[in-house]
Amino acid sequence: MKSPFLPVERSRRSPALAVAIAGLATLAHAGVRASDVCSAKSARAVAPVVELYTSEGCNSCPPADRWLSRLTADPTVVALAFHVDYWDRLGWKDRFASAAFTERQATQQASNGARFSYTPQVVVDGRDRTDWSSIGTPNAVRAAPVELALARSGEHVTATVVAGATAPKRLAAYWAVTELDHVTAVKAGENQGATLHHDFVVRDYRPVAAWVAKPDATQTLIFELRRASDPAHARLVNLVVVDAETGRPVQALKMGC
Repeated sequence: MKSPFLPVERSRRSPALAVAIAGLATLAHAGVRASDVCSAKSARAVAPVVELYTSEGCNSCPPADRWLSRLTADPTVVALAFHVDYWDRLGWKDRFASAAFTERQATQQASNGARFSYTPQVVVDGRDRTDWSSIGTPNAVRAAPVELALARSGEHVTATVVAGATAPKRLAAYWAVTELDHVTAVKAGENQGATLHHDFVVRDYRPVAAWVAKPDATQTLIFELRRASDPAHARLVNLVVVDAETGRPVQALKMGC
């Protein structure tokens, strides 16, 4: 069985959506319920990617959490709330925090323009945005150098990444599964007594190793969904493809089924 962290197949180009549908048909014949089968295809423009680095232990974070929640109304934006763990030692342990998210924030500092890691930090399309509170809905304005398609059958998700002529020479990616509508009653720390609401909470984050992006070639990525931590919360499966040299997104796609 091939690792879900690595690209697993390269073939000559075929239309991305057709590949995804073909994969779904094959898996559907294996007895997967129709309600568990769905697909999505990227638009021609690069989908805006908004990352929020936040913590339930930080009393300046709730306004940023509320700002991110407004993006639930926009189907084009890929929004990701990474809860970092360096606040956990200061009185309140954030149940969504992960050392992997703290590491991601530190690693991305080299390319997003931030001088240091901090919360709340908003990164839009790979760039640190200290002016996040004045940003409306980020717009998709750049033509995408790659095409993406996602196809889900049961707990099995297949992505096809088709590189265009203007794509970077090397691409990388990461998967992120997010959950909506979480509520926490904070009992200690800087937000003691507050009830916090969170959307786009990253619950599963898996980087994909870089690969050489040949024009008109298709890269296939495989992802196995883990059991939901709480089935009552809606989940989104997100795939973000980035320039392997800069770490900045070149296309992203989400699927809410």
